[in-house]
Amino acid sequence: MYWNPTAADPDTLEKPEVSQDLADKRSIVLYNDDVNTFDWVIQCLMEVCEHTPEQAEQCSVIVHYKGKCSVKSGSYEELEPQCSALLERGLSAEIH
Repeated sequence: MYWNPTAADPDTLEKPEVSQDLADKRSIVLYNDDVNTFDWVIQCLMEVCEHTPEQAEQCSVIVHYKGKCSVKSGSYEELEPQCSALLERGLSAEIH
């Protein structure tokens, strides 16, 4: 069996709807710096983003070697106070 592009009229095909939840999905991206220690970053991720110690450690290692890591997902309204708290603690982060 093969696909025949002329068999279906593109004007009559249904376009999938994008869920509003997916459209509003954002993430906090944490960036590497030369100031903060692994222990401090891990502590901040556990306190602010409610990571387990293992999650926080993995994220800190990714940030160190890759330069950045997405550490939390959600809506902008959920993430804004958490991102602000990370910034107040001296980390480099932004919402994407």
